[in-house]
Amino acid sequence: MVLMKTADDRLSKGIGTGEFMCVYWPSRGQEAVAAAMAEALRPDDQLVTTYRGLHDLIGKGVPLEEIYGEMMGRVVGAGRGKGGTMHIANPAVGVMFSTGIVGAGPPVAVGLAMAAKRRGSDRVTVVSFGDGATNTGSFHEAANMAALWDLPLVFVCQNNLYAEMTPTSDTMKINQVADRAAGYGMPGVRVDGNDPRAVKTALDTALERARTGAGPTLIECVTFRFRGHYFGDRMPYIPKDQLATAMAADPVPRFRSRLAEEGICSDEELDRIDADAAAAVEAALQAVLSADSPSAAELERDVYATPISFPR
Repeated sequence: MVLMKTADDRLSKGIGTGEFMCVYWPSRGQEAVAAAMAEALRPDDQLVTTYRGLHDLIGKGVPLEEIYGEMMGRVVGAGRGKGGTMHIANPAVGVMFSTGIVGAGPPVAVGLAMAAKRRGSDRVTVVSFGDGATNTGSFHEAANMAALWDLPLVFVCQNNLYAEMTPTSDTMKINQVADRAAGYGMPGVRVDGNDPRAVKTALDTALERARTGAGPTLIECVTFRFRGHYFGDRMPYIPKDQLATAMAADPVPRFRSRLAEEGICSDEELDRIDADAAAAVEAALQAVLSADSPSAAELERDVYATPISFPR
C-alpha cells in the first residue's frame, strides 16, 4: 500500500512541478483493494485492469520501471513505450490486459477464464473495474456468460463513488453494485474497500469458489478517489466535505496505525517501509528518465508475428 501511494504521489509531484510530462489517471485512495489482491492472488493467477490501474499493476508485480517507462514513453516500458498509460501489460506476472475503454475488461477476462477451465487449470482470472463499468453492456454480457458457464472468474468493482465525473447516484437506481450479482445467479459481496483485511477475506472466499468450479463472484469494494478523474482535474463536482471525510479515512495511514496498535510492526519497521518505498520509486523514476524514447525502427516492431515489407 505504501509503495502504491508513494508511486502515485511522486507522479503528481513530478507532473505538477514540470519535472516530467505524462498523462495518468490517479488511483490514490484505493490502495487497500489492490494490496489485498496482491496478497490473495497466486503468481499464476491472471489480472485484467483499467487505465486507473497503477496500484493494481504494482500489486501484481509489474516492475515500477516498466510502469513509469510506459507512462513516459521510454523503451524500458512494459510495451517499450508504445502503449502508454492506458495499455500496460506484463503476462509474465499475470497482468494480461489494461484497457482505456470503460467496461472493456470483463469480456476479455471471460475469455481468459474460459481458457483456464478448458485446460483443466485451477488458475483464476480477476478483473478490476470501476462502478461506471457496471452500467455498460459489455459488463452485463460478461457477467452473464461467466455465471452461465461457471467460469473461474472474480469481478472486483473498485467503487470510488464517481464514474469519471458523475456520482453513482446519477447513474444507477440501486444503492449497491453488489446487488447486480443476483441477476446473474452469482454471489455478490460488498466490503469496505479501505480495509485490506476485509477485501482479502472476501477475495479468499471468491477465489476458492472459482478454483473449485463453483463459478464467479462479484465483489464491490467501496472506496474513494482522492484525486481527479485525470491528473489536473480540479474536481468541482465532488463536494468538499465529502472529499475531506474520505481523506480522513485514508487507508494507508489508517492501516499503519492498526499495525502499530496491534503490535505487528514497530514504528521503526513502519518508517523503514516508508523509506524503502520512497527509494524504490526514486530509483525507478531516474532509470526511466535516463532511458531513450522509442526510435522510428519501433514503428513496425511487435505489429505482426511475421515481418511484412511495405512499399516505401
